[in-house]
Amino acid sequence: MAAGQRLVAHERLSTARQGASGLGLEAHRKVIEEFAAFGGAEVLARFTEVESGRKADRPELAKALHLAKVTGATLVIAKLDRLSRNAAFLLALRDSGVRFVAVDMPEANDLTVGIMALVAQAEREAISRRTKEALAVAKARGVKLGNPYGAESLRRGGKGGAALRATVAANAESFARDLAPIIADIRAGGATTLRLIAAELTARGIRTRRGGHWQVSNVRAALERIAITECR
Repeated sequence: MAAGQRLVAHERLSTARQGASGLGLEAHRKVIEEFAAFGGAEVLARFTEVESGRKADRPELAKALHLAKVTGATLVIAKLDRLSRNAAFLLALRDSGVRFVAVDMPEANDLTVGIMALVAQAEREAISRRTKEALAVAKARGVKLGNPYGAESLRRGGKGGAALRATVAANAESFARDLAPIIADIRAGGATTLRLIAAELTARGIRTRRGGHWQVSNVRAALERIAITECR
C-alpha cells in the first residue's frame, strides 16, 4: 500500500446483539487503524453494518462503495475470511469496480472474490437443501419443530402429573432426534461453540422446542438431550 493512500472502512457485525454491545467492533477498528498507520494511509470514513451476513440488502456497504468510487479511495475491510460465505457482499464487492483490500488477505483480488462468491452460493444452497430435507423428515414423522404439545392444555384436560411428565419427555426426545442432524450439519460447517450454534439455528429459522429464539442455555440443553437420546 502506497503512503498517502486514502481508505474507506467497512465493518460488519453479524448480529444485532453484538452491534448493541459493541463487541467485535473495537477489534475490527483496531485492525484497520493499525493497517492504515503501517502504510501511512488515511481513513476517510467508516461504515458499520449490523445485520445477518445472509441479508442481501446492505445499505452501509452501498454507501462505503459509493464514497470509495467518487473519491478514488480504496475500500478496506478487516477480515475477508469471515465473509467467505456471504455471497451478497462478495458479489457487490466484485462488481463495484472499487479497489479493495482485506487486512487478513491483502493478496485477494477480483478473481479471488469471484471464486469465493461462487463457493459461498454453493454452500448456502447445500445448507438450505439439507435443512429442508431434515425438516421434511421431521414433518413426515408427525413432529412440529418449535411447537411442543402444550403442557397447559394437558393440565386442563385432567391428565395426571405422571402422564404429563411422560408426554413432555417424549416430545422433548422426539424434538431432539429431529434436531440432531441439523446441529450435526451446523457443526460440520465450522460452528462448534454453543453461541455459534445458537446463531446458526436462529439464522436457519429454527425455533426452540417452546417456539423461542436460541440462546446458549437452549443449545446446551438440546445437546444434552440429544446425547441421552442417542444412548438409548
